[in-house]
Amino acid sequence: MSDFQVCLQAVTPIFLIIALGFLARSLGAIRRDDVPRLNKLMFRYFMPIMLFGSIYSSDISSAVRPRTLIFAVVSVLCVFFLSLVYVLLTEKEPAKRGVKIQGIYRSNFVIIGIPLAQQLVEGADIGPVVLLIAVVVPLFNVLAVICLEVFNGKKPSIKKLLLDILKNPLILSSAAGILFLLLGIRLPRPVESTISQIGAAANPMLLFLLGAFFEFDGLRKYAKDLIEICLGRLVIVPGICLTAAMLLGFRGVEFAGMIAIFGSATAISSFTMAQQMGGDAELAGDIVVATSALCSFTMFGWSLLFKALGMF
Repeated sequence: MSDFQVCLQAVTPIFLIIALGFLARSLGAIRRDDVPRLNKLMFRYFMPIMLFGSIYSSDISSAVRPRTLIFAVVSVLCVFFLSLVYVLLTEKEPAKRGVKIQGIYRSNFVIIGIPLAQQLVEGADIGPVVLLIAVVVPLFNVLAVICLEVFNGKKPSIKKLLLDILKNPLILSSAAGILFLLLGIRLPRPVESTISQIGAAANPMLLFLLGAFFEFDGLRKYAKDLIEICLGRLVIVPGICLTAAMLLGFRGVEFAGMIAIFGSATAISSFTMAQQMGGDAELAGDIVVATSALCSFTMFGWSLLFKALGMF
């Protein structure tokens, strides 16, 4: 049961913080109308610092495994394009299209990845998993900007799309983190401490605001969409990608990292990005809640299956 426990321990705090936000709104401490303004603050300041910090603090010296990085990048791109095709064929509302694509391809890798790898492969060097975060998370963000910009209800423009990608705070912070990492630039200790503290505060605040915005009616309103996304995110995507990783010979901590990338819930930050970039924010929030609720069980199943097959 240890695999289930680590997933449950990672997911339980998510729901407790969401519940706190919901309670705060119910008691009148925060209004639902306040959430977009506060999410704008998170999007422009807290989230970029969090992403920069997670990449900046990665240890690149002994973790570079090109084959692993190439497989992860190619697989994420394939999942993105397959999600794009599926959503274009099945969804007519532009505001829901970008959100659903993001819900299928974009995982909660940062929160789940390291603890899951440590649990599944006890005592292993998790450097390769940390480096995967430095590569996969910026890719997630670039693809999210693309799909949310294209499907925000406005006429798409290649020039505007490229400018929006280049100006996006999450893209800029990810690029800065990679640059600092590759060049070995180190910041003064007080600055590093500040970045670490702000990064630690970002995820709880994102969850709190999600709870303050959440409505139970949305689970009924979007029931069909949520079933589609949960099946895609938690069953179909990991089924295909993890089988491919197994057949290609990935084992140990590398395979544990693949479970975290392709088997975990939809990223928490997808809700904030959807709200700031014209997507259906209510659906985006419900996707985070639904996939987070189910991923403990599905990730336990995937972990148990591939442990039995000798992957780690």
